[in-house]
Amino acid sequence: MPKIVDPRARRRAVAEAVLRVVSRDGLEAASLRNVADEAGLAIGSIRHYFSDHDELVIFAMEELVRRIDHRVRAHIDYLLAPGPDGDLRARAEELLTEFLPLDEARHEEAVLWTAFATAARVRPGLRPLAVHLQENQLALMERVLRGGQQAGGLRADLDPDTESRRLSALVEGLSFQAVLRPDHYPPRELRRLLLHHLETLRAPA
Repeated sequence: MPKIVDPRARRRAVAEAVLRVVSRDGLEAASLRNVADEAGLAIGSIRHYFSDHDELVIFAMEELVRRIDHRVRAHIDYLLAPGPDGDLRARAEELLTEFLPLDEARHEEAVLWTAFATAARVRPGLRPLAVHLQENQLALMERVLRGGQQAGGLRADLDPDTESRRLSALVEGLSFQAVLRPDHYPPRELRRLLLHHLETLRAPA
């Protein structure tokens, strides 16, 4: 009896192979041949599930966006759970650090995100995904800052819209530096710089 293959599972497995190739060798190395070798499949099998290389790369980026969204959103309910103000501050800080490459998994995501976001400048099919993730990140940061302001933990004169953009730029810049120069921007330094910035937003005691 022939083996029954779940098309959705196979497509996701191929997408994971793309991400491994991109993480290790860069987006330009994610050819059909290299991806097929990484996935342990024939090129014909890859073409059976994806009409062309562009569709394959877009689907792989979708998988990356889903992975990041799932990880970050897992912290939202925890952040919004009732608790003391000090606990809320700690939870908000923990959520914001989810955007930094503080462990191996998040460092790999930062490497992948840098590769795909850079390619999105010249690949129209990737641009909507890059914009989607950035807009979600920005909206979540603004939500955290507004909540902190309403709770009295942040200065009353802050503009959450402006500060969320500044915070987003800081986090993206730190992530890029950690990808480019991991020895100069280890996790401890990334966390220190983020918390230093957040201290500038605090309401006076």
